[in-house]
Amino acid sequence: MLLTGFQSYGGRTINPAEEIVKSLNGKIIRGQKITGKTLPVNYNELQNRMKSYIEEVEPQAVICLGLWPGEMMLRIERIAVNISDFEIPDNFQNFIKGPVDSDGPTGYETTLPIEEIRNSLLEHQIPARLSGTAGHFLCNALMYHALNICSKKNPSPKCGFIHLPYAPEQVADVLKNISKQKELELHQRADLSSMSLEQMRAGIEVAIGTTLENLSDG
Repeated sequence: MLLTGFQSYGGRTINPAEEIVKSLNGKIIRGQKITGKTLPVNYNELQNRMKSYIEEVEPQAVICLGLWPGEMMLRIERIAVNISDFEIPDNFQNFIKGPVDSDGPTGYETTLPIEEIRNSLLEHQIPARLSGTAGHFLCNALMYHALNICSKKNPSPKCGFIHLPYAPEQVADVLKNISKQKELELHQRADLSSMSLEQMRAGIEVAIGTTLENLSDG
């Protein structure tokens, strides 16, 4: 089982995705070892990094994690689209607008058992929802590349993407900055939701377990 997460970006001190990937690396879930790999926030490296990780691990399933500021719960993505439309540059000053793959299809649909994952999360009292867009930044591009790579493997690993909320300390930093800057009223901010890293980690463990259980059932 391969689990990936982006490093911090956009001036943020942490990325919950990276923290959770590091904490779950080496853990055994349903008899399978979890291999956690972090990813630099570099658009130009995504495809080759993901390909090398999949070839190295030879996983039965791949779950990629990323941050969605302002999200209130675990957000399970349905689809990756063949378009990048950055609002900010990545950590290497790439500012991309255009197709993820000029020769690729319009999009790829996740192959994870997303409804089962969502239902399992809710049964464990962890807020979660299905999402129809992974955005147009690196998370979408990574999901697109990962699904493309997995589709060419035989057997093809199950693959998909889950977005995470801010951790509480990140929202605290946002609130402190708002107070210092005295430029925005609090109600003008829409990115103040958070979830503890412990609950996010528990949720990703449930998502991994549900994915592996469905592999066994299949």
